[in-house]
Order: sequence, then C-alpha cells, then structure tokens
Amino acid sequence: MAVIAWIGLGHMGGPMAGHLAAAGHEVVGFDVDANAVAQASAAGIRIARDVPSAVTGADVVFTSLPRSEHVREVLGGDAGGGVFAAARPGALVLDTSTVDVATSRWCHEAAEARGIRFVDAPVSGGIAGAHAGTLTFMLGGAADDAAEAAVLVQPMAGHVFVVGGPTSGIAAKLANNLMLFISLLASSEGARLAAELGLDPSVFHDIASVSSGDSWPVRTWYPVPGVVPTSPANRNFDATFTARLAEKDLSYALAAGEAAGLDLAAGRLALDRFERLIDEGYGDKDCSLVVKYVARDGRTPGFDPDAA
Repeated sequence: MAVIAWIGLGHMGGPMAGHLAAAGHEVVGFDVDANAVAQASAAGIRIARDVPSAVTGADVVFTSLPRSEHVREVLGGDAGGGVFAAARPGALVLDTSTVDVATSRWCHEAAEARGIRFVDAPVSGGIAGAHAGTLTFMLGGAADDAAEAAVLVQPMAGHVFVVGGPTSGIAAKLANNLMLFISLLASSEGARLAAELGLDPSVFHDIASVSSGDSWPVRTWYPVPGVVPTSPANRNFDATFTARLAEKDLSYALAAGEAAGLDLAAGRLALDRFERLIDEGYGDKDCSLVVKYVARDGRTPGFDPDAA
C-alpha cells in the first residue's frame, strides 16, 4: 500500500480519494474548503494543514482542481508551497483535472526538471462516477509511469486506458468532451423536435437509445423530465456537470483544434450556447440546460427560471 497525498477534495476529488483510502492506502488530503475537508475526513482521509504538509513523504500525489491556472499554481507554487517543490525525488504525480494541452505539457516538463514523475490522468464519468468508483481514466506519460498509474487508479475506475506519452491523456479527454457537448446539442434538438411533433417522450427516447441517434447524453441527460432518472431535467436542471465547466472544457478543446489547424465548427456552436447560459446567470446550472435555446421563447419543460 502507498502513502498518497490528494490535493483538491471537492465533488470529484473527495469521493475519489475516499476510494483509495477504502482500498487500504494511507491518504493525506488538503483542500481550502472546510466542508470538503469535513467530508473527506469522514471518509478516512487524514487532513493536512497545507499542500507541502500533505505532499512531503508521499509516494504518490493526486491533484483534482478546477482549471489550468489552479493546476499551475498548486503544482508549481513558489517558495516551497507547491507540489513539485515539496514532493520527494522520484515521487509519482497524477493530475486528474481537465486542463489545456499547454498546461499539461508544462506539468510534464516542470516535473522532469525536478526529478519527479508525472502522468496526465484526466477522468470521465462525472460526480456519479466518482462516487461509484466507475470513472474512465485516460493516462499519458512515460510507459513505466503510466503502467504504475494504471494500477493505482483501479479502486476509482471502471475503465483505464494507457493512451500514450506525455499529454496524450488530456488530448483524449478534450477530444472526448468535444464530442460529448456536440452530442448534447443534438440530443436537445432531437428531443424537442420529437415532442413538438407529438411523440411521447419516453417512447421516442427508447427508440433513439437503440437507434442511430443514440449517445451518452441521450441515455444519461435526456433533457425532458420524467424520462431518464439521471436527467437534470427532473430537478430543475440542478447541476451534475455545470455549464461553466462545459464552457471551460470546450474552450480548451477548441484551443487545441486551433493550434492543430482544424475548423471545429460544431464545437464553436456548442461553446456559444454555454457562454450564453453563463451570461444569463445560469453558469452553475447543468450544461444540459442548453436545451432551452431550441425553443424560440427560451422555455423548456422541467425548467422554472424563478425557482433557479
């Protein structure tokens, strides 16, 4: 069993770290949010007072943070306050955050300069997958390091893929989420069209989910209340994955596409929808609320803006 430091004990990181503790690892965690710390402590995680206290002496360090800038700050913090400054030489650091490719590359290079091993280890499956221990891990790094990481993440995972060398894990995550959010727009438009043409929503969902219109959003986020138990439409679009996070992931994917010389037109349309949700004050609602833009009046079944 390893001594594991976990930085970032929020909606994703907290339950993920808890699975490692339940598997018998000694897990030491840190987060700036008192509620996250309390929940992690209840899950058997020993709480440190700061990042260096958590990381010093750890065999493995995981980070689970909101954005690229947070990853750079936490990993590369000055005056000994960051992970790379506090980690022992040879330690393995895995970042499970969704970041831009440039940040992931910086992580690999900064770690190597300090004699630390680094694997980009983004995940797919959301909060439900974090709690259930069924996340999909996409690992990028040196072959031996990624192979070691693949074993370590098993208690949190339903699927583990060693994708390739440095930044290949985050590349897979960004391409996957580009497809996810484009599919979300398609399922939103199809669901509303079917309803307006008089089809029973449950019947049409059953057809689409076994036909060529099938997708993960159709099966999981179908944006009509009373059809799919996991749909945010059943709960006034309270978030399972916020519009703000969707906007972040798509912006990183589009930046990668721009750098590669690609025209990701459907991705730009999806990004516009999430930016509109944020501008209207719905950034913390579920990303599937983009369905409201299908109707010209901005209304959709299951959403009461006065209750939002």
